[in-house]
Amino acid sequence: MTRLKPTQPLILYTFGPGFGLPEVSPYCMKTEIQLQMAGLPYQKDLTGYPTAPKGKLPYIKDGDALIADSTFIRQHIEWSYGVDFDAGYDLKDRALAWAVERMLEDHLGWAATKYRWLDPVNFAKGPAHFFDEAPEAMREKLRKDTVAEVKERLHGHGLGRHSDEDILFLGTRSLYSFSQLLGDKPYLLGDTPCGVDATACAMLATVMTPFFETDLRKAAESCSNLKPYVDRMMARFYPAFETAKAA
Repeated sequence: MTRLKPTQPLILYTFGPGFGLPEVSPYCMKTEIQLQMAGLPYQKDLTGYPTAPKGKLPYIKDGDALIADSTFIRQHIEWSYGVDFDAGYDLKDRALAWAVERMLEDHLGWAATKYRWLDPVNFAKGPAHFFDEAPEAMREKLRKDTVAEVKERLHGHGLGRHSDEDILFLGTRSLYSFSQLLGDKPYLLGDTPCGVDATACAMLATVMTPFFETDLRKAAESCSNLKPYVDRMMARFYPAFETAKAA
């Protein structure tokens, strides 16, 4: 498959760094890693949230086209530029990668959201500061309304209907399952990172950031192969961030 190049750099709309991470959103981080995997030129814009096509980030601008949602951004990259993120792997491997991606995004990701947004200590330390630039008179209301919205979304998903203990059990099972599938391989499917490694790195880095104290993080740290995996991916795709963090 011949890889094509855009006539001008893509614009990637993200939130930017925070919480000890190069991107506060794992979905933004996933897309940025995949753009690097694809070797496509891009520029980041941190001002796009108010006009996001689906009301969330990331999205990209490619010429006159806006593509929203990390999964459909990947599809656009593959179809428009001849990129195969899973090159070298067979159909069974690709099926496994898709199943793992859905486990991480549609299950573990929601558990991570609960610990970040609905734990009062973590919320005050982290997401509450998203509203620091809002007018003081409405700042607290925006915070409360957003927490209520996140809680409603978690309830609608189904995960938020469970007890804290049950959510931890479910999130831990996803972490342990990924750990077992990874084993002693450098990347999920073998020696070469594939598309789902971008998702896995982003989600695991989000869970494991030392910025937040959570039982889910402790569960991830109990898997001896997860931190080395994240470190390996971060060194490969965010070397400048890792160097700055270590300084």
